[in-house]
Order: sequence, then structure tokens, then C-alpha cells
Amino acid sequence: MDDGLVTAYALSKPPQSLSWDAIERGSLDTPVWMHLDRGSDRARVWLQSRSGLDPLVVDALLAEETRPRIAPFGDGLMLILRGVNLNADADPDDMIALRVWIEPNRLITMRTRRLMAAQDVRDEIEAGKAPTTVVETLVRLIHHLVARISPVVDGMDEAIGAIEERMISEPVRRLKTELAALRRTAIGLRRYLAPQRDVLLRLAGGDASFLDERSRIRLRESVDTMIRYVEELDMARERASVLAEELNGLVAERMNRTMYVLSLVGTVFLPLGFITGLLGVNVAGVPGSQWPLAFYALAVTLSGLAVFEVWLFRRWRLL
Repeated sequence: MDDGLVTAYALSKPPQSLSWDAIERGSLDTPVWMHLDRGSDRARVWLQSRSGLDPLVVDALLAEETRPRIAPFGDGLMLILRGVNLNADADPDDMIALRVWIEPNRLITMRTRRLMAAQDVRDEIEAGKAPTTVVETLVRLIHHLVARISPVVDGMDEAIGAIEERMISEPVRRLKTELAALRRTAIGLRRYLAPQRDVLLRLAGGDASFLDERSRIRLRESVDTMIRYVEELDMARERASVLAEELNGLVAERMNRTMYVLSLVGTVFLPLGFITGLLGVNVAGVPGSQWPLAFYALAVTLSGLAVFEVWLFRRWRLL
């Protein structure tokens, strides 16, 4: 990265890597793709004073908070898209904004953090599979942006399935914590992917007059994939909700079983405690107080009473 210029290519045959000097001279007669770092002062200054873009477009590209949207401006089109955060030690639902300006012969993309989809297109160019138009470059960017979502969504489905299998053998509290984290991830992803689906639908449907039919077909494939991801996220949320209810039911069932056992134990010992308490009062006339075998007789009587109560509970099918 050269002071805000992450990468730039003149989409000629063969493609040529561009520097800031070549871009600022503005003498290029081939389609150009520029990928800029939004946090760079040089990139900001170039956008505001030398790019030739409408100030409204520049403000939108440099805005702090963004949501997926599409906005035509004259012969160009502005897109705000989101990609999953696959950087080290990052949460996938902390999605990275990709700001896009496209016109017939120039594509400007901007990011704040490293975005793998842009690196995928750059790798294709370096491997000799360079696009020849800005439209094709944009379509490839969108394709990789959408494709990078797949492992995250599929991983959520597998994680929920694993929790289902571990419900019997592992502590419920740990499973509920994992399930809550998955639900938060699903909600965070859907927050951006649902409007992004609508943006791609509009893009493929006709908001960009310079898109050819082949590009629209490839965009529709990305749209279909995005629709499937949103549906899978909805399904994951529903499965997580059902699992949460099952876990709560499992906790309630275990608690009810414990309370039931404690109630039975209390019922068994209630008459035993009553008898021993009655015989243990410090008043004259307690039966057997002068009989040497009174303790043993009382112990046998209480044991027999306990056995009788257990038999009675079994007969009533309470045990």
C-alpha cells in the first residue's frame, strides 16, 4: 500500500499496475480500477479535490456509518456493500464496508480494513486472469464478496447441529452461552445481508445502464446466492430459538425432577420426624423411657414405617 493506494490497475492487455503519480496525471485512456484506503489522508484529499466526483458522492464514500445501498449519479453509480470480516481475531459479523463508485471507464473502491474479496480479484489479475472492463471487475468483486460469506453461514449451521448433538451430554449453561453467541452472529450478519440482497437485486435489475447482459446474468447468480444466505440465516435463527426453548425445557424438567425427588424424601421423613420429635420431648410419661430395648424397638418401627411408605408410593406409581 502506497500511502492510501492499496492497489490500482489499468485494465489493458496486459494489465498495468499504477502508482499515485500515474493516477494524478490523469492521462490514462484505458479502464482503471483503484482500491483505496479510506483512512489515508492522501486518498481523502485526492477524492475531494482531484477525482472529479460530485461532493455528495465523496461525502457518501467517506461517511463513517454506512449501510448497503445503491444510488445513481449521472453516468455513474455508487454502491455501499458489506463483506464478512475474515481478518485474524475478528468477529465475522463485524462486517467490513466496501464503498464503490463505478462509471464507464473508472472503478473506485474503498475500504477501512483489509477485505479478502479485493485481494481475490488482485490475485486473479496477478495470475493472468485480469478483467478487461470496470464492469467485469465489479462483478468479480461482488462474486468474491458473496462467496466469502459461505463458510461463515455454513459454519453456523454446523455449530447449531453440534449443539443439538451435545444437549444430553454437556452442561446446559455452556450450551446456552454458545447458542446465544450464534444467535447474535446471525442477527448481526442478517442486519447487513438482507439490505445487500436488495441492493444487488436492483443492480442486476437495471439501475446501471452500462451493465451488459452477461454481467447481469453473473450478478443474478450472486443475487441468488445472497438470497440463499439470508434464508439460511433466518433458518439458523429459528433453529437457535427452538434449541433455546428445548434447553430451557430441559432445565425446567431437571429442576422439576429434583423438586419431585426432594418432595418424596420429605414426605417419607415427615412421619418419622414427627414420631422422633414426639418421643424426644422433655416431659414425664414418655413411653419406653425405662425399657432397655426401647431404642431398638423404635428404630425397627421407624424402618418398617419407611419401607411401608416406599411400598405405598410405588403402589400409587409415585416412584
